[in-house]
Order: sequence, then structure tokens, then C-alpha cells
Amino acid sequence: MAVPAVALPIVFSGHEGGLPAVAGGADSAYAFPATPDHIPDTPVRVNQVGYLPDGPKRATVISDSAQPLPWQLKDDAGKVVASGESEPKGMDASSGQNTHVVDFSSYKGTGHTYTLEVDGKASLPFDLDPKAYKQLGIDALSFYYPQRSGIAIDDKIAPGYGRAAGHTADTKGGGDTKVPCQPGACNYTLDVTGGWYDAGDQGKYVVNGGISVAQLMSSYERSPKAAEARALRLPESGNKTPDVLDEARWELDFLTKMQVPAGQELAGMAHHKIHDAAWTGLPMDPAADDQQRQLHAPSTAATLNLAAAAAQGARVFEPYDKKYSEHLLEVARTAYKAAQAHPKMYAPDSDSFGGGAYGDSDVSDEFYWAAAELYITTGDKQYSADVLASPQHKADVFSRAFDWQNTAALGRLDLATVKNKLSDRDRVRQTVIDGADRFLKTMDGQAYGQAYAPNGGYDWASNSQMLNNLAVVGTAFDISGKAKYRDGVLSGMDYILGRNALNQSYVTGYGEKASKNQHSRWYAHELDPKLPNPPRGTLAGGPNSQLQDEVAGAALRGCKPQLCYMDDIKSWSTNELTINWNASLSWVSTFVADNA
Repeated sequence: MAVPAVALPIVFSGHEGGLPAVAGGADSAYAFPATPDHIPDTPVRVNQVGYLPDGPKRATVISDSAQPLPWQLKDDAGKVVASGESEPKGMDASSGQNTHVVDFSSYKGTGHTYTLEVDGKASLPFDLDPKAYKQLGIDALSFYYPQRSGIAIDDKIAPGYGRAAGHTADTKGGGDTKVPCQPGACNYTLDVTGGWYDAGDQGKYVVNGGISVAQLMSSYERSPKAAEARALRLPESGNKTPDVLDEARWELDFLTKMQVPAGQELAGMAHHKIHDAAWTGLPMDPAADDQQRQLHAPSTAATLNLAAAAAQGARVFEPYDKKYSEHLLEVARTAYKAAQAHPKMYAPDSDSFGGGAYGDSDVSDEFYWAAAELYITTGDKQYSADVLASPQHKADVFSRAFDWQNTAALGRLDLATVKNKLSDRDRVRQTVIDGADRFLKTMDGQAYGQAYAPNGGYDWASNSQMLNNLAVVGTAFDISGKAKYRDGVLSGMDYILGRNALNQSYVTGYGEKASKNQHSRWYAHELDPKLPNPPRGTLAGGPNSQLQDEVAGAALRGCKPQLCYMDDIKSWSTNELTINWNASLSWVSTFVADNA
């Protein structure tokens, strides 16, 4: 969420950086599938990717009828394989639509190109396949390689997405190799090369990088054997380290470089962010960006993100690279101690020129998360004492979706699932179950089955918030083994992949009607036909009732929450892509793939 709440400068003069057109053909894993510009609408809303044969299978139908409607499930030959009647649900508050729900879970067959007909109207096609999510987990994690900063992206690894390295030493101003601070923030320069570009812009933010890399590492921790077997598209694939950890290391290395060096006044703290001095226009290849880069002042939130991510990294890398593990733990301890010495260095909301502010004036959740990760990794009593003394430890951290600004849930989930000897760990595990039960109740009460029902409108990144709620439900399955939690995650994914008020899959390349014009400076095909769309497996932010950008504000004013979205590259408040949103998609999609 790096863009500001003001219109960005849009450059329509053509591509400046030489990105290639999409290549690789239909067989390329990255290649964007050709789809018609217009998909006929249908009132029958389904998961456009598919359902697991042994999982829940539900659809939502828009109809003014107050009576049940007849439905038929048809296979690819048009044969009716199941039938029944819909359940009227009435008016759905989040969409303003009168709805019915069809449940065809009792059908256990497999195959491709099924359709659901309700009252004579057919859905878009979908599959019934136990491997329906296998590729999505790979694609969602492979999203990160083309987001890498400071390295040339190899077109052989990412067909259609090869590009020159951005912000390198030969860039005007030295790129990210020798970055000065904003005036008054420090009197030194740092080499902060590497890491992932945050979102549709070319900034790099420690607080967003922290939650993103944590969720990638958590997808490894919840199922190490499955992660070891999952081959991603990245240069390091095939070495002795799981691919997801190779990708995580690219970000961890950057995060450690953002730490204030020893001997400086704020040694051990972490700079909040680094980005251009002013907003860049789009389209813009990172290699063509010659603006001066600037470090922004350290913050307590960034420092604790570094401490938490590095502490988690220390334990997951220990079996593969002991020296690196020890380095990460030293970084984490140093950062945590520095944050304790400077507990109220808040990043201001006003620092939004050239990059997102990521302001945060409550860091009790970051302190809790960092203490939890350090305790799990080390077992040291000083960290368990901090966990138990934190106001977050007894708080209901699942009362709302967690995100970069609300990170206590990350610590709670790891305390519940990663082996440790916390004195009240049984209570901690029960809070996850209780949170998951509440999300299941939310899903059951909504016609579209989404794990999200905020008071008022939908928030920025509503799709990611839903997925993070599903991560809580998935963790409850890991703890309890109860099928209702696994099935709840599956049902929640239906919304993301098309069972929603817009009949829209929000993941690029997945579904007949899928987002493909997410806000990005280099995946900008909508502005320049020579450029690619975002790669397969890229999540769009989703409906956002605030409509902060001018395009959505003009087109969607007064929209019901689920309808506050448009697949337009200029709608950065509803349609951006970011590393933390894809992290939530990565966790949930790999969970489903591992439990198919």
C-alpha cells in the first residue's frame, strides 16, 4: 500500500525502460493466458478455478425470487450429474443484491469444464480437481522473483518478465548502493541494495517487507516437507535450501542492511523506508528510474519488524546455513534492544511524498511479535517475560484482520504452532481456535461466504485481509485437525476466485474473468502494449469503499462495499499489487495445496 492518497503523475508518453513483451507462449508458466476483453455476465457466481472433489462446493446466485430455484450441475459433455434447489438468502448488505446459495458439495466427481445452471442460467466454467490449487501456490510464491530489486530478472526463468537490474551502482546517484538520508535524518549513506520492490511503485519499506517475509517463512514452517518439495521459478532453485527460503533470504538481506550501523547515534535501529525523492510516473522500468533515492528516519516499528523477521529467519535457516542463522539472530537481538531504548520513534503519516508513509503510532503489537519470535527461537526467559507482560498477550488479536500495521496476530499464530515452552501455550492455542470459529460464523452469515464483515465499508486491501483471516482458520486446522477449518479455508477462497458480487477472480491468470491490470509501473500493459500484465498468481487489492484514487472515485461513487473495485491500472486504491498481499495469498494457497 505504497501509493499516497493523492493522484499519482501518470505518464502516457510510452515505455521508457525497454521491458520485453510477454513471451514464452501458452506453455510458459508465467505466460498470461489470452482472455476475451468482455466476459458475458451471469447471475450464477462460482469459484472460476475449481473446487476440490472432497471439499465444500457452493455458489451464489443473484435473483429477486423469494422461492427456491432449481439447479443442475453439468459436466463438459452437458450431462446433468447433480441437481437440487437453491436456498434463498435475501438481500446481501455488502453488495445490495438479492441472493440465493446453491450447495452441491455432495457431488464427489472429478473433471474439467463443469457448469452450474440455476433457473436456466449458466455459470462460468470450473473444474472439480484435487490438484486445483497446486499451481496457484507455486505462482503466488514465484511472484516475488520479478519483484526483486538490484538484480537483472532472467527471461529464461520468468518468460516475458526479463528486465535489466534496477537501482544499481551505475544508476544516476548510485541507485541503492550509496543512499543518503533525507535532510536531517542522518549524516551517512548505506548500501541497501536487494529486497523486493514493495508494490506498484519502486519503494522498499521495512514494515511491509517484515510481514511479507514472515508469512513466506511461516508457509515453510507450517509444512517443511511440502515446502522443500515445492519448486519455484527463481535462480537459486535446485540448491540445498527450500526455494521459499531462498526467496525469503533476498528480502531478509535487504532488511538487515536497513539497520543503523554500530557507532552511530541510533545504532541497531532500522530505517523505516527507502524510495525516490519524488513519485515516479508510470509506466516506468526500475532500470530507467534515475531519481535520487533517500533513506527515511529510523522508526520503532521498522526496528521491531527487523527483529521479528530476523529472529524467525534465524530458526528456519539454522538447518541449512548455520552461519547465516547466527548472523540473523545477532541482528534480531540488537534490533530488539535498540527498540527498547527508543520505544516511541513513530513514523509519521505525513511522510508520503515519493512513497507511502506507513505511519504507525501504536507499536505494542510489534513489540509483542518481536518478543514472541525471539522467545520461540532462543527460549530465553527475558523474551518470554516480555511476551507474558505485553497487553497484546491477553488481547483479542483476531478481532480484525491483521496486516502490516497490526502484527500481534503473527506472534500469536507462531506461539500457537511452533514448538515452545510458554507457560500458557494451551490458552494461546485456544485463542486461535476461538478466532477461527468466529471467522467461520462470519462466513456462514454471508451470501458470498467471505471471511470478512467489517462495520461500514470495505477497507483498502480487503482481499488480503480476507486471506489473512483464512490463515487464522487454516492455523486452527493445523492445531486441531478438524475438517471444518480446512473446509472453511476452501470456502473462503471461493470469494477470491470469482464467487463474489462482481463475478471477478482477483488473481491474475486464474479464472475466466480475472484481474489483469493491477496498478504497477512495469506490469503496465494497459498503458503500453509492449509491456506485460502482472504475472500469473498476482493478487489485486480488491474492493475499497474509500475510493482514494480519482479514477475509482469518479466511476464508483456511492458503491456498495463489494462493488467498490475496478480492474484499471490507474485505480491504485482498489487494484494495486503488493508484496504483503501476495504473501497472504501464498500462505493460503499453499495451505490448500498441501491439504488437498
